[in-house]
Amino acid sequence: MYKATTCDIEVSVEPLYLEEQSDPAANHYVWGYRITIANESERTVQLRSRYWKITDAHGRVEEVSGAGVIGEQPVLNPGDSFQYSSGCPLKTASGVMVGHYVMQTNGCDRFNIEIPAFSLDLPDQLRTLN
Repeated sequence: MYKATTCDIEVSVEPLYLEEQSDPAANHYVWGYRITIANESERTVQLRSRYWKITDAHGRVEEVSGAGVIGEQPVLNPGDSFQYSSGCPLKTASGVMVGHYVMQTNGCDRFNIEIPAFSLDLPDQLRTLN
């Protein structure tokens, strides 16, 4: 698990290789990831947008940004957490994702919270087969 805390808001990430959705012979590798955002601060915040930088094993970079996550802009009161799952296809057997969320307080202040860099790697037992 990968973790980062910014302004008392913790983001944790659990990546998972999705073998059943991948086709290594066609250079198509798919990872899922589950993210938990925990508001350990004393203020209510809302996730407004996301930014991802995805780099594959050949150094090719894709940037993704947009409103909310999975169609939601969750509000997190102090002590609340929000969890969601998503996925990422790559043309290589490994890569790295990193990014940030833009959060907003009730007072309309906006600030970024870090999404920790996490690696997308084949499990050891599959690495030897590819």
